[in-house]
Amino acid sequence: MVRAAVIVAPNGPVEIRQFPAPQLEAGAVLLRTLYTEVCGTDVHLLHGQLDQTPYPLIPGHINVGTIEAASGPVTDALGQALSEGDLVTFLDVHETCNNCWHCLVARASTRCPKRRVYGITYGADEGLLGGWSEKIYLKPGVKIVRLPEGLTPETFIAGGCALPTAFHGLQRGDVGLGDTVVVQGSGPVGLMAVALTKLAGALRIVLVGAPQMRLEVGCRLGADALINFQDTTAAQRRDQVLQLTDGHGADVTIEATGVPGTLPEGMHFTRDGGVYVILGQYTDAGGVTINPHLDINRKHLEVRGCWGIDFSHFYKSIQVLARYRDCLPWEDVISRYYSLDEAAQALDDVAQQRVVKAVLRPND
Repeated sequence: MVRAAVIVAPNGPVEIRQFPAPQLEAGAVLLRTLYTEVCGTDVHLLHGQLDQTPYPLIPGHINVGTIEAASGPVTDALGQALSEGDLVTFLDVHETCNNCWHCLVARASTRCPKRRVYGITYGADEGLLGGWSEKIYLKPGVKIVRLPEGLTPETFIAGGCALPTAFHGLQRGDVGLGDTVVVQGSGPVGLMAVALTKLAGALRIVLVGAPQMRLEVGCRLGADALINFQDTTAAQRRDQVLQLTDGHGADVTIEATGVPGTLPEGMHFTRDGGVYVILGQYTDAGGVTINPHLDINRKHLEVRGCWGIDFSHFYKSIQVLARYRDCLPWEDVISRYYSLDEAAQALDDVAQQRVVKAVLRPND
């Protein structure tokens, strides 16, 4: 039997349940989980804020582990043979069809209607398809990636889902050399956005968030200026951003808060003709009122949404992390490691912002 932590229902308890060890179909892999993360999406799942979530659910969409067993010869996503004991991760997105209008015409595979996601859109009744488990069943066709040499599983999970998410956000914002960038939100996604923006060659990075412990990690990851959301008013924050940007505002502002009410403020942080990337609104947390004339049209503001990741974001962000693993203190985002039995506590600590990032060790 395999132990896993399960969110039973929206606003329900987190329970430890036992599942039978799976029989592997041809091409499948059984992964022994080393680390999995507790992210903001998991908090939203607990609160029932993502449509059509199949409860009960084993969360955990970005994971790292070792191959325990495989059914027949298996390869990674790039065709290289895999063996038992290999240290790997895998793209949580699965079953994208590559044969629909979204995939073929719009080239927006993150909007494919057949897209499924480990730890989010697979229910516990479908098997060990989430990382909050001692073992994970990797279906045939799951895109497996071997960790590059020198990249530890601890550093990888420090990046976690936030790293490829932020990577996609920077692409959407066309962040580049010499840019001034404001990042709204100092959770893991915002912190990874700061780090990647630093590596991208931004001239100035302003991080707006809270609490202070998260802002301090952001400073170590490359933020040039910190604005504490809890100690300032909206008017004060806007004035500080303008002072830090020569009165113009940011070339690019990246929203990574998950709070709809921050959007008008982020638009005000952005210069005329600038780009505002909405990265944090992954679940439906409600609406917000904006003035389209003042906030968008007169400013000639570009507002760009950013939904999910595809394999390119996942793969490239891992390569960047491996290349620059010694340049920034990536693991500073991890506040605490938890056992599987402490999953409910880890989830509550994330929800209450007692930690920057919580990581589960299911086999400890």
